[in-house]
Amino acid sequence: MNTQRWLITLAAFTLLAACAQTPRNVDDREAASPDYYGTLEPMAADAVYFVVTDRFVDGDPGNNYPEQGGGPETQSFDRPIHLEDKLPANIGYLGGDFAGIVQHADYITEMGFSALWLTPIVDNPDEAFTGSTPPGEGVFADKGKTGYHGYWGVNFFVEDEHLVSPGLAFKDLTRELDEQGLKVILDVVCNHGSPAFTMPENQPKYGELYDADGRLVADHENLHPTELDPVNNPLHAFYNTEPDLAQLSDMNENNPEVLEYFVAAYLQWIDQGAAAFRVDTIKHMPDAFWKQFTDRIRAEHPGLFMFAESFSYDAGEIARHTWPQNGGISVLDFPGQSAMSGVFGEGGPYTDLLDYLHLESQLYQNPYELMTFYDNHDMPRIDADEDGFVDVHNWLFTSRGTPVVYYGSEIGFRAGTNQHGGNRDYFGVDNVAAARNHRIRRDLTAIANVRKNNVALQRGLQVNLEFTDDTAVFYRVYSYDGVQQTALVFLNKSDEHVEFNFDAWSGPTGRVGWRDAEFGTPVTQISRPYEIGVLPHGVRVIVADWIPTDPEIQARLEQLQATARRDNDD
Repeated sequence: MNTQRWLITLAAFTLLAACAQTPRNVDDREAASPDYYGTLEPMAADAVYFVVTDRFVDGDPGNNYPEQGGGPETQSFDRPIHLEDKLPANIGYLGGDFAGIVQHADYITEMGFSALWLTPIVDNPDEAFTGSTPPGEGVFADKGKTGYHGYWGVNFFVEDEHLVSPGLAFKDLTRELDEQGLKVILDVVCNHGSPAFTMPENQPKYGELYDADGRLVADHENLHPTELDPVNNPLHAFYNTEPDLAQLSDMNENNPEVLEYFVAAYLQWIDQGAAAFRVDTIKHMPDAFWKQFTDRIRAEHPGLFMFAESFSYDAGEIARHTWPQNGGISVLDFPGQSAMSGVFGEGGPYTDLLDYLHLESQLYQNPYELMTFYDNHDMPRIDADEDGFVDVHNWLFTSRGTPVVYYGSEIGFRAGTNQHGGNRDYFGVDNVAAARNHRIRRDLTAIANVRKNNVALQRGLQVNLEFTDDTAVFYRVYSYDGVQQTALVFLNKSDEHVEFNFDAWSGPTGRVGWRDAEFGTPVTQISRPYEIGVLPHGVRVIVADWIPTDPEIQARLEQLQATARRDNDD
């Protein structure tokens, strides 16, 4: 078996128990031990459920507007497609809305999630796009698509009419969800607006931008970007004169009015209850723009957490967004996504997960603050069976980073499909009902709530002990402000029951002090060898309210603590 053992031998790791004493008071703890933590960021305590709002649940059929957009070529509601060798899909609105989210908030919180990332809420065009090429005929083929996903904004101060209901605007949604234990993460787009050119005839709202008063402030006029005249036409001044993504209107980051527009818009949504930002297409605008944007937002709301999509599997490329000089925006961990897809979707070894962690490289401002995920709406869903989904969740909720799970993954929804083949399909009340007894959701709920209830899994330093093809063992260690906790994680993605032989960690007589993190029961063993059994495709987390005291272990923790954050003098 391919096995990697870390810098410290197992015998040195966890004579924790032998060295541990009856829990000490706060003053004793602070005097005896330095601080050990990966991050103190409040968002690290959360787990995030991500929904394409239109595709979750239709809670109010009154906002579906099935007649909107006119005839078959431009109607906005229910636009089915079926590409060759793909499952049927839909590129129109399908009815998901704020009401559907509120009505099923308990379904989300039961799984252990405390934050909800929504696709953009802002107003999008009312017709299907007639430009571009049809789906299946190249990259960014948008003909016939609608803005159901929210990323084609035309007025960033107004909610899309398909999302709201009487008495349930965004401010009402955030209040209702907060009462049910969910904070709302707002999807922020500054890079672009709606598709803006290649239409046979100019369509309403496409390529247009409106302000808080409903006044037209920019209009692409169905012109290719190279045909725009920002010097002589103020309605062109918001846009760049070279194309970027597909036919999208590309915002001119050098125009101060662009920054002012988006700062004003997103401050409005924070005032209405947005708790954090997810930033779309961050790498398509220069770092200087994002530094100005974040400075302005955080001047009003200090410490507001932001994370971004920089769609690249190169950690060196995406890490720069996390640095303070570039805005201090965390990122979705795309290198981690790739690694998880390989291990849990394609059967790779646990050892393939190690490189993306960057626990000591100081590449990221703080790797513990990255948002970890295995798929989303912009890529094929992970091509895993039920075992693979269970295994990936067991890793996601115990390893470093804040976990993000895409809607439907709790039942393996449309596994392996891309956006035009089922990835963004409507979920609905029938799937919600069926999910409550699904094995994937059951096991996800267990490990997510273990994380929710144990600070070491949220914030602790990760000390990798042993990674093999099918098993992994590591510590998460937390010590700060008088609170101490060590979590010992055992993962098994094999089809066999595995007994982990750990004489070292359990102590000479079967240490009292460890407890099972899921059930709270003491872990005591009175005979040798001391073993922890883990079921096939299982996880076992045991925790103790003290930290390692062995000098070799503490030296390792000191090294991890010293390198957990980037030295900004570099």
